[in-house]
Amino acid sequence: MMGSGETLQQRLEKNRQRLYDLQAKYGLEHIYVLRQSMVLDELINQYNRIYYAKLKKPIA
Repeated sequence: MMGSGETLQQRLEKNRQRLYDLQAKYGLEHIYVLRQSMVLDELINQYNRIYYAKLKKPIA
């Protein structure tokens, strides 16, 4: 799923920067910006699922 040892945090940051760059180039309502926003949302959701799953694990 994650290529070349790239962490989820690295993917989040890379995709966040891409969103900023696309927004600066095309504006908020362009399809490229909307698609990239959806990609970033999914990565944030993945991060939250992992983070909150770790919080719920009982300490042995």
